[in-house]
Amino acid sequence: MTADPDPAPIGPANAPVLAGIHAQAFAAPWASATFADLLDQSGVFALAAGRDGFILCRVVADEAEVLTLAVRPDARRSGLGLGLVRRAADHAAAAGAARLFLEVAEDNAPALKLYDRAGFRTVGRRRGYYPRPDGAAVDALILAFACPAHLPSA
Repeated sequence: MTADPDPAPIGPANAPVLAGIHAQAFAAPWASATFADLLDQSGVFALAAGRDGFILCRVVADEAEVLTLAVRPDARRSGLGLGLVRRAADHAAAAGAARLFLEVAEDNAPALKLYDRAGFRTVGRRRGYYPRPDGAAVDALILAFACPAHLPSA
């Protein structure tokens, strides 16, 4: 079954919920205060799909960046992540962004598959960007997506 979430914009008051989801999704989770600080910044927005996942982005001028995307492990492979990415691209386009960027570890096969399905393409690489517990480091791939044209309503 493919989920097509209707994510709702959320604000700094929801930072503890975001931190909780992030902690379930990542080995090095962000603190609640980090989310609150980011959501207080101009151009930053988050879209959540209940307590199952969210995407956090920043729009500056005509570019947007995915800061993080988190989906609880038991909610993965349901289409939730893809739905969040698509809604974030629409939201970024409405805010004036022509392209949406993100960084992803080159060894994160599930994320790379998701971003490929969403239409992202590799545009760069940051060597040794993600440190690993064993002391090794993994390159980050920089991906970009052309946001859909957002036409003004009549």
